[in-house]
Amino acid sequence: MPSKNRARQRVLQLPVQKAPIKTDTKNSHIKPRGKTYPLSSSKRVIYEKDYIFWCHECNVPLIEHHCCKCDQEGARMDLSQPADVRFCSQYEHEILVQLIQAAYGCDPIGKRIVLLNKIPGEDKTDEVIVDGVHIGILRFDLSILDYSFDVSADGAKILLKYTDKKTVLIKKKRSHLSGKKISFDQIEKYSDDIKKGDDVLVISGNLTGSGTSYLDSADFVSAKDAVLKVKKIDSKKVALNHRISCIEDAINANMKYIRLLGKNAMNSISGIANQKAYKNLPVHVSFSGGKDSLVVLDLACSALKNRPIKAFFINTGIEFPETVSFARDYCLQKNIDFVEEDAGNAFWDHIDKFGPPAKDFRWCCKVCKLSPANSIIKECTKSGHICLTIDGKRKYESFSRGRIAPSEMNPFIPNQLNVFPIRDWRALEVWMYIHWRKLDYNPLYNTGFERVGCYLCPAALSAEYQRMGEIHPEIYEKWNQYLLKWAHEHGLSDKFVNHGLWRWKELPPKMLKLADNFKIVITPSQVQEPFRIQLTSGISPCRAGGFTVEGIVEGVLVNDARDTMNIIGDTVFSDDLGMLLVKTDYGSVKMFSSGSILATAQTKYDAIRLFKDVTKQLMRINKCTKCGVCQKTCPVGAIAINSNESGGIRLRISESCIRCGKCTEVCVVVKYFDKLIPSLAIENRKN
Repeated sequence: MPSKNRARQRVLQLPVQKAPIKTDTKNSHIKPRGKTYPLSSSKRVIYEKDYIFWCHECNVPLIEHHCCKCDQEGARMDLSQPADVRFCSQYEHEILVQLIQAAYGCDPIGKRIVLLNKIPGEDKTDEVIVDGVHIGILRFDLSILDYSFDVSADGAKILLKYTDKKTVLIKKKRSHLSGKKISFDQIEKYSDDIKKGDDVLVISGNLTGSGTSYLDSADFVSAKDAVLKVKKIDSKKVALNHRISCIEDAINANMKYIRLLGKNAMNSISGIANQKAYKNLPVHVSFSGGKDSLVVLDLACSALKNRPIKAFFINTGIEFPETVSFARDYCLQKNIDFVEEDAGNAFWDHIDKFGPPAKDFRWCCKVCKLSPANSIIKECTKSGHICLTIDGKRKYESFSRGRIAPSEMNPFIPNQLNVFPIRDWRALEVWMYIHWRKLDYNPLYNTGFERVGCYLCPAALSAEYQRMGEIHPEIYEKWNQYLLKWAHEHGLSDKFVNHGLWRWKELPPKMLKLADNFKIVITPSQVQEPFRIQLTSGISPCRAGGFTVEGIVEGVLVNDARDTMNIIGDTVFSDDLGMLLVKTDYGSVKMFSSGSILATAQTKYDAIRLFKDVTKQLMRINKCTKCGVCQKTCPVGAIAINSNESGGIRLRISESCIRCGKCTEVCVVVKYFDKLIPSLAIENRKN
């Protein structure tokens, strides 16, 4: 399918309503893991600003209630959470039009503004909004590995003005029809192009809406049971606007608010950068080549015109070629100091050891991102200064980012202060700013990619993997061949790879259901690795002071470790990095998805003690026999032992743990720790 490229000014005033967030109090008796740090919490975020407005006079979306173009009030439109609504890309627009034309033989959308609002689903799933109307859902269907469009009742009302295809006329009834199954004798008329599973356009008197067909229309007459189900039908009148507007119209209608968003973000940047402690320091922008980091780079350059600004780019070695070219070219054109740290072949050097990365096993982030980033930060902080970094993270991107603070010291990289000036922006506001400022952006966004990170990231969607195969077949083939080889070596089928099941170590319910429907074997022939801990660098002095102990653990996933580490200290978990940080009064421990563990403390003794305390808990996780002795010993009931989805045992220690150590004392597994891990016992005796 086709692809294309696309597409600066100043800033002003007026207070914009912030988008506060709530937490789900329905399950408030469940405590979060660790303290409520910005990077992690088990409480679900509820976004209050889950709506936009629509000006029906100008036929454009509004980010606030008042239209700056016609001076009219917009109508509120509610959105499904997390409400990170965006403009539909050229590629997505073409897919949508093709699907509607193929099913209903018409194109009511044409060149109208289309918004997509990401919602939960198996894969890429978006609410489709046209002219302020939810017309349906565009999804990538993992069962057919292709896109499909589910028309809504309002979408059906619009389509009925343009087509008579896939249409069913139901005899008028006094009872309501929404949600009802319809038998053949209740049907007055129907088109002959209906196939089993099709979304159909339903009419009954002055009521219109949508339904789902249970059969091909050819089989209606002989059916003994229901032939279709009405999803929703009512008498509401819905029509497309006579005016067809473009993105430039939307920018003009939102100009006052876009300027204010920019001004507020610039004030956030300058407010921190001009503080006494930081005013003489260079400012760094974390520039990934994506839309959000592009915006914060432009904001930083506008806010700090007389300050040296560096854009640092982590080239993971598995970036799209377009991303690398765009990041370099953009900074060259704008005369911005560009610092690129290249991970080289690190990913492919480690793949045979760790296997494919997964959403719950992101070893690649440490190898390809964190190590290069540390090199940049070390250079920045070598004179003892703080590395001031402007970052484009936004809380609307995902529920896991819902508690991003305005600024914070990076808990994983010493002496880095991160500032998040667009944390309250939604994707729509990001794109409006880009178009208003006429910023060049990564061309991948026009070709169907919602995110432009590493091309083989397990957090990417199957829809994006398929698109990668069309745009970069040589890159796709290399990765796909590796996945197939790995799957075959572990007794797994091509379907396991084709349907994207490799992207999890522990499959979520939606993927377990998919695997069950397609009879896909999901248990590798080589099950969980035996438990093993190995010291990799012994005890060494730390550049920042104190001592570190570094090792590798096998047989425990970092996601399982996060469930128990409240017994050691306060925890912070980064989904993005696949990293768990445990903080105690005398030191800290970092555990990565790759299995690496780094314990840091002021004395050798404390560093070893901390490393041992953590590895004891990891051994408990791996070798737990579910005897329940620890549960009975716990004075506050903080321990739970459950079965996980794959049939293994999951040990959980909640935040209510008082760290008395009684459960560890009675655990039969820990009792023989020094015999099972003798190298650590020797190191401890030495010190």
